[in-house]
Amino acid sequence: MAVLELEDISKQYGAITALTNISLTLEAGQVVGLVGDNGAGKTTLVKIIAGNFHPTSGHIRLNGEPVSLHGPKDARSKGIEIVYQDLALADNLTAAANIFLGRELTLTARTPEEAERPWYRRRRWWLPVPEILDYRGMYKRAGELFMELKSETRPRDLVRRMSGGQRQAVAIARTRLSNPRIVLMDEPTAAISVRQVAEVLSLIRRLRDQGIAIILISHRIPDVFAVCDRLVVLRRGEKVADKNVADSSPEEVTGLITGAIERA
Repeated sequence: MAVLELEDISKQYGAITALTNISLTLEAGQVVGLVGDNGAGKTTLVKIIAGNFHPTSGHIRLNGEPVSLHGPKDARSKGIEIVYQDLALADNLTAAANIFLGRELTLTARTPEEAERPWYRRRRWWLPVPEILDYRGMYKRAGELFMELKSETRPRDLVRRMSGGQRQAVAIARTRLSNPRIVLMDEPTAAISVRQVAEVLSLIRRLRDQGIAIILISHRIPDVFAVCDRLVVLRRGEKVADKNVADSSPEEVTGLITGAIERA
């Protein structure tokens, strides 16, 4: 059974039509490349799946059940995570702090032993127990996530000192906190070096091997053919191709994107 099914998804902004009757299926452990020129509707489609936008018409099903996503938090609760093109990282924070941003672990004194901690004894009796961030727990979990991804990124490293590949590792590790079933990635290999591209593609393969379904938006056709099982081509808001990567070629995909080939 497909983990995600889109049926006739359309999106309009007033008189502008961004998507027209897009249907798509995604299975567990499958990487689908979503390609097309600027303005083709790729990011709009992914943001509909992530709950950022509501479709004007059409239906979304997760594991065969119809759903209506009321925002990114709702999508996350249903197992959908997204890595945005700008990564949405705080440069002044550590890797671990970025991973847990908005979902921080805390300590609360619940036993006599914990009550003996200095921070707890110093509080005034009439004040509530303060929420103390569990930095040790966050560093430990972040380190485990980087080990799972086989990344050399360290939990205590500041993001502003990281390479593009390391930043992608932080953004991808953040999606793993909720054990997602679907990860959406918007241009993860844009504006990074060749060596860092190889690192990010390796991270995508590891997510796939863990049974996670992935939709990958990319302008880099070689990357799509390197890691994707299927590819979907959008042109001017319409789907013009949906086929296995093994049955296509970079030349055909380029023709579909530019309009030299109408459909495939």
